[in-house]
Amino acid sequence: MEVAPKKHDAEQLAAVALKAFGNVMSEWGVSLSEAAGLADMSESTWKRARKPGYAGGLTKDQMLRLSAVIGIYKALKLYFSEPVATRWMTLPNNGPLFEGARPVDTLIEEGLPQFLRVRNYLDALRGGA
Repeated sequence: MEVAPKKHDAEQLAAVALKAFGNVMSEWGVSLSEAAGLADMSESTWKRARKPGYAGGLTKDQMLRLSAVIGIYKALKLYFSEPVATRWMTLPNNGPLFEGARPVDTLIEEGLPQFLRVRNYLDALRGGA
């Protein structure tokens, strides 16, 4: 039998996920609106969510997005050297998932399924599956 996480545990998990996501957004150099789009939040909510003590909570979809971004970040660090690992998400890409667009734009436009496709694509590139 699966036990639902306690509210306090969910809040702590959300706080950790938001902090890690915010650090990745800073490193990637994405704009405020792009970060909000990736997190599936309004810009004003993202501004509040970046601050310690944010009590707004996250939806399951938002947690999956943040988790996928962390996985993408890790895969990029493992597969590419700098500066490509940091810039890859914001560079035009002719790969099969992007058709010349920047990966960050495809994630925002296509939503969670694209997050998962990109994560799997990068894992496959580095020999993960």
